[in-house]
Amino acid sequence: MRLTQDQIEAIKQTAHAVLGEGARVILFGSRVDDTKKGGDIDLLFETDQPVCNRAATVGAIYVALIRQLGDRKIDILLKDGTTPSAPVLEVARQTGIEL
Repeated sequence: MRLTQDQIEAIKQTAHAVLGEGARVILFGSRVDDTKKGGDIDLLFETDQPVCNRAATVGAIYVALIRQLGDRKIDILLKDGTTPSAPVLEVARQTGIEL
């Protein structure tokens, strides 16, 4: 996994601050592979609670991450208690690493 411990902690703190203590985060994509270089940070944020305003919530997560990690390319997926299953979510879960 190509994230530092400080980056992992910042991501987890953001998840808990925005989505609550029960939130989970999965890193997926190229950052999971230690043999690759570069690439964006692909994150799946999960909560069992319904999210009222998904766009505002994703925006809040993104802004908090940019403030803590610096200006970089971050892709965010959000799955709450009402999100239907989708292939991209399944791939993220199957190939990713929970932080």
